[in-house]
Amino acid sequence: MPQTTRRAFIRQAACAALGTSGLLSTIWDLRKLSAATLSGDYKALVCLFLYGGNDANNVLIPNDGTNYNTYAAARGNLAIPRANLLPLTIQTGDGRQYGFHPSLPELASLFNQGKLTMVTNVGTLVAPTTRSDYINGTAAVPINLFSHEDQSVQWMTSVPDRGDIRTGWGGRAADLVASLNGNSKVSLALSIAGTNTFEVGNTVIPYLISPDGSLGLRGIGGGNNDQIRIDGFKKLLALPHNKLFEAAYSDTMSRSIAENEVLSSALAGVTTPQTVFPDNELGRQLAMISKLIAARSNLGMQRQIFFCSVGGYDTHGDQIAAQAGLLTELSGALNAFYAATVELGVEQSVTTFTASDFGRTLPTNGGGSDHGWGSHQFVMGGAVRGNQLYGTFPTLAVNGPDDTEDGRWIPTTSVDEFSATIARWFGVSGSDMSTVFPNIGRFANPNLGFLG
Repeated sequence: MPQTTRRAFIRQAACAALGTSGLLSTIWDLRKLSAATLSGDYKALVCLFLYGGNDANNVLIPNDGTNYNTYAAARGNLAIPRANLLPLTIQTGDGRQYGFHPSLPELASLFNQGKLTMVTNVGTLVAPTTRSDYINGTAAVPINLFSHEDQSVQWMTSVPDRGDIRTGWGGRAADLVASLNGNSKVSLALSIAGTNTFEVGNTVIPYLISPDGSLGLRGIGGGNNDQIRIDGFKKLLALPHNKLFEAAYSDTMSRSIAENEVLSSALAGVTTPQTVFPDNELGRQLAMISKLIAARSNLGMQRQIFFCSVGGYDTHGDQIAAQAGLLTELSGALNAFYAATVELGVEQSVTTFTASDFGRTLPTNGGGSDHGWGSHQFVMGGAVRGNQLYGTFPTLAVNGPDDTEDGRWIPTTSVDEFSATIARWFGVSGSDMSTVFPNIGRFANPNLGFLG
């Protein structure tokens, strides 16, 4: 990797950690809270963010005559032919059938094996919202609804009605369970996709690595005296620093160097999983996560949270071809990752879930779809209670009961409910749930039941 890339990465990691220093005085001082009551067994969360707003209307599709025809008429040239759908073995209770997009054969197989499910019509909600309240303007709605940046952050914070929240729900959950990792020298929050709000806690600071591993320092400029330069840099960092910025920078860099050394050693000491991953962006990220899971004992980890991501899901145009490629990448990479967890014997202990800015409009704009609201999200792992959908599938009708008037679904399941179900499985106790999800008391279903 070129030296400039390494330097840029190190600067990014330093800035990410520095940016959390002021969060220690926020309203959630989790250090004063008791740790969640947990059994001590290993568990890991993997958040896969699909940046841009995945069009889930073409991911999970009605596969019975009447409902498919309604879908096809509304989607126009975006409709996937019914003959191409991948049938799902599903217990809906109402006789309705569904299929996956034809580019998701591996995920359809995992669904039919009960190892993957979908939670339908999930989105950012300030409180339960009806169509009439939305149209009348009496509903409280998320800040800057339909904005990529704002909705992405709100998915990660689970606080859509405040703009001053700088911690993510994953980070706040991490604060509660960090003590389970004892004296581990590496953060339990590891990102393979750069900075993100999801993993930022009040006390837990995410550690950023690349799909190729921990970058660390590489001689600071190159040459034949690399180790001498590194040792000299460490001595400079260890000097007393009276100015706040210098002290924070020194602490951040020293911690990053120490974590890199521990992480690199731990990775070098484990057998790499033999599962073959697709050679694409997501495949490489998930392959690295599988290696980090394999190194859990060397790292002294009982809990780990990972973040990875893929962009390109903002399909305003050329959606049919673009989404097919994106979903092919998604299906192959997630399937390989699940196989790797089986190889490592931790499939019951690792839960992977997707998130995305928002859904997209049901009607076509001619070549694609525009920004929506509610969407459907994947949850994968051995602990999934599969062969059924969770949440309420929307009525696919413009100006129907779930529509804002533009073919955008008003969510019937909140991000809070979706995420709280995952956090509960991870070990956050019921008494601490409002600390991680301040608005959870506004919603009826803090446990949707899709994880056992």
